Amino acid sequence: MSDVIMVNTEYIPGKRIVKVFGTIWGITVRSRGLGGNLVAGLRSLAGGEIKEYTKMLSDARNTAMERLQSAAEQIGANAVINVRFDSSDIGQVMTEIVAYGTAVLVEDVTENIERVGLS
Repeated sequence: MSDVIMVNTEYIPGKRIVKVFGTIWGITVRSRGLGGNLVAGLRSLAGGEIKEYTKMLSDARNTAMERLQSAAEQIGANAVINVRFDSSDIGQVMTEIVAYGTAVLVEDVTENIERVGLS
């Protein structure tokens, strides 16, 4: 399991950004096999959720996130902020899933907080 913090916010509570590496991404391209496409096509006739595609896209998002974390580790980042997903079709049989964000180096700020009294 990775120690890279992944958030879809602009900051991480209790952390201070000390270095910005820039935009990074994790990409995967998936396609259902012929059998999966046939089953999914038959299910689409009846309506409702097409579980074969739901599983494929869920697995693809997880893969894209793992690749994003790996990319962050490779450049020395310990966090990725503003994490987002994007997807697009390639031809009529493939789907590209991209997880992207800003790789940063953060440090704890809670240890350096000086407490002051009002007396």
